[in-house]
Amino acid sequence: MDDTGDKPGDKPGDEAPASRCGFVAVLGAPNAGKSTLVNAMVGTKVTIVSPKVQTTRARVRGVALRGPAQIVFIDTPGIFTPKRRLERSMVAAAWDGAADADQVLLVVDAHRGLDDDTRAIMDRLRASGRTGCLLVLNKVDLVRRESLLALAAAADATGLFGAVFMISAVKEDGTADLLAHLAGAVAPGPWMYPEDEISDLPQRMWAAEMTREQVFLQLHQELPYAVQVETEAWQERTDGSVRIDQVVFVQRDSQRAIVLGKGGSRIRAISTAARQEMSRLLERPVHLFLHVKVQDKLWDDRRHYAEWGLDFDA
Repeated sequence: MDDTGDKPGDKPGDEAPASRCGFVAVLGAPNAGKSTLVNAMVGTKVTIVSPKVQTTRARVRGVALRGPAQIVFIDTPGIFTPKRRLERSMVAAAWDGAADADQVLLVVDAHRGLDDDTRAIMDRLRASGRTGCLLVLNKVDLVRRESLLALAAAADATGLFGAVFMISAVKEDGTADLLAHLAGAVAPGPWMYPEDEISDLPQRMWAAEMTREQVFLQLHQELPYAVQVETEAWQERTDGSVRIDQVVFVQRDSQRAIVLGKGGSRIRAISTAARQEMSRLLERPVHLFLHVKVQDKLWDDRRHYAEWGLDFDA
């Protein structure tokens, strides 16, 4: 927000604008760029990003401010046709996020267009009675203008969308216009979160996500996405630093060997990168200790689902 010039309430007789607040669900197929968009809107990392599909596992709320408006973004797992228990739970979490929201954004990878997963999402939104959704065409820097206009026209013809935005979330191009639109659209009401709170994710879970992101970034082609990271201990130290102990769960001994690397080289690299990211975002020193454990039926354990608010029986 521009601090130059007068603000409402600065002059005698001025009144501060009434507060506004609303929940916005961010839906889309895997790798459409939902988490990148939410991070851009909030202004810092609240949800992890990697090239691996289904990186986002559960609903994460990121809080953005624009003038008197507070917009609470619900970053959801990518929606696709699930085959396994974990996938069913993730997709159910995404639709639960949409049901709880005042507004729905459908993020579409403009390079992929309206693929089968995206059309299935649109069909379900229409069947649920959702109208006036916002279509966000992402990664527009990778697509020719003529193709974008044709894609926007095809989507508009469905009658599902109230407005179309063309953005590049990674470059934060067009995101300011989208945020301004949402700030004007949310309803009058009190803010749901304190001004300095940017996410509802507990610190222990947030730290686990930072490490899981590095596991995916460094082992993208070598490891299945069904990896779990849990924070076992969080110890505040008198010098202002924090000690964090985490467990990286994998499903087989061969996967444990991959995560550890030769002579422990890979786990050290993961730990260093995760620690640096945590320290940067927490703005204080972090001492991170990682342990790798094998749990062969990792995603048959209800505890892991409960940790992330996923429905084991979805």
